[in-house]
Amino acid sequence: MKKMMRLDKILVNMGYGSRKEVKELVKKGEVKINNEYAKQASIKVDAYLDIIEVRGEVLEYREFIYLMLNKPKGYISATEDDYHKTVIELIDEDYLHFKPYPVGRLDIDTTGLLILTNDGDLTHKLISPKSGIIKKYHAEIDGRVTEKEIEIFKNGIYLAEEDYTTLPAKLEILKRGQMSTVHVFIQEGKYHQVKRMFESVGMKVVELKRLSMGEIELDVDLGEGEYRELNRSEMEWIQKIME
Repeated sequence: MKKMMRLDKILVNMGYGSRKEVKELVKKGEVKINNEYAKQASIKVDAYLDIIEVRGEVLEYREFIYLMLNKPKGYISATEDDYHKTVIELIDEDYLHFKPYPVGRLDIDTTGLLILTNDGDLTHKLISPKSGIIKKYHAEIDGRVTEKEIEIFKNGIYLAEEDYTTLPAKLEILKRGQMSTVHVFIQEGKYHQVKRMFESVGMKVVELKRLSMGEIELDVDLGEGEYRELNRSEMEWIQKIME
């Protein structure tokens, strides 16, 4: 992989400070390229092939990060907000200089799988209905879900507020009764979509948790509010859908 970039941009991207602060690092002789002191912060280097050292520490450059978060209730899927806690507040400082953001959104009271990244191309791929990537949810429903609702969801549901009919969705009934437990599979991410789909058939979503996006499944070892980087098999799936 060849990635020629200005040295100062690389160091800024990796969290070593502002352009001004990075320039000062170079000036002080604290940056080496292939074991030679860098003379200018503006020189272009190969971010992946050249050996870059800062204060004696070899830099391992990467442009993008990919995190899996088990989103808890009470946090909104945003990078900043004046009134609510955001999912970014759950992320350690070591990742924040990459400027990650949530892929799509989960409502403030919805829990489960949320991908955070700074890769715009992947974000578009994951949230675009044209990609056909299925999002799976576990839901507790106030109402008796039957085969009738399965058929209605399969045919798409009309959302009057947007004058829009959803793409076909799959509904699996796990428990029947006045309170039903179901799995919902959708290809889109309209505002409050799952809740609005059930409202259209006279039912209310009491609890909602996203379990998966495509082949990326929520890690059962992650407690609410915990996160990790995507593992090798998950990244292989991402590379596959991006080809």
